[in-house]
Amino acid sequence: NLGTIKHLLQAAYLVNQYLRRSPEVVHLHAHFAHSPTSVALFAGLLGGPDFSFTAHAKDIYTSDPGQLREKINLASLVITCTEYNKRFLRRLAPDSATPIHCVYHGIDLGLFNGAAGERRTTPRPPYRILSVARLTAKKGIPTILQALAILRDQGIDFEYTLIGDGDDRETIFRLMAKLGLLDRCRWPGTMAHDRVIGEFARADLFVLGCKVAPDGDRDGIPNVLVESLAMGLPAAATRVSALPEIVRDGDTGLLVPPGDPPALATAMRRLLSDKTLRDRVIGRGRRLVHADFDNRQLIRQLAAISCRNIPALNCA
Repeated sequence: NLGTIKHLLQAAYLVNQYLRRSPEVVHLHAHFAHSPTSVALFAGLLGGPDFSFTAHAKDIYTSDPGQLREKINLASLVITCTEYNKRFLRRLAPDSATPIHCVYHGIDLGLFNGAAGERRTTPRPPYRILSVARLTAKKGIPTILQALAILRDQGIDFEYTLIGDGDDRETIFRLMAKLGLLDRCRWPGTMAHDRVIGEFARADLFVLGCKVAPDGDRDGIPNVLVESLAMGLPAAATRVSALPEIVRDGDTGLLVPPGDPPALATAMRRLLSDKTLRDRVIGRGRRLVHADFDNRQLIRQLAAISCRNIPALNCA
């Protein structure tokens, strides 16, 4: 197809115009399993060095399985960002000798010092509920809005902030209006990261409604979920893909089935009103992030894995 031809031509240009003049380049690592890895694979076949790749989310679940299997077989090493992805990739290529490792996407813990004070541990109405997400099908924003309508009908006072933008913005706006939520919603669009951290600090609850999209696309572990837990912000989310690797139900947050607004409304209400539960998930969530998502530790882990599996790096 045209995409394959384009990747082949890009690889030829890379080899002829750069790699043959750059003997110091001994290995190619591609980020994302679709186009970048195709170019790296073709470059190797055209005389370039061996390649490895990192697989994330959409690039895994919307790629042709046969092509993805071939990429795994030909790579020196595959890195992915969740254990869920790792299991999927191993099932896809069960006989491949290529090592597949999970290395989480870490965060700079120094940016997320959390919010102290009574409001964090004992919030009061109007509750401040926050989501940060691209407005696409896999984020499940309609489930969140329907859950919020249930909370409103139960007499719970809240202000909902949705940070993000995307192709589904008009559909989501119309649903907000249909549910009568416009007077309770803030929708500032996209924000600079430092301002998002400020929104984490003022919020009482973080919520995501992730699901598997019709084309198979799904989240891995959303970075904003890691950041919210690092800030000591309790989270309600859905049991999809790798989200249970960070939101451990009843321990570091609450999980509900995707596409279930009543269950999500119940989870949100519990996290806002049950102080014992809230204190537990705040403490354990922050400890989990500090143990497993420290970007400095994960960079060292990635370097060690690369050195073990890519001889051309000559790390000894």
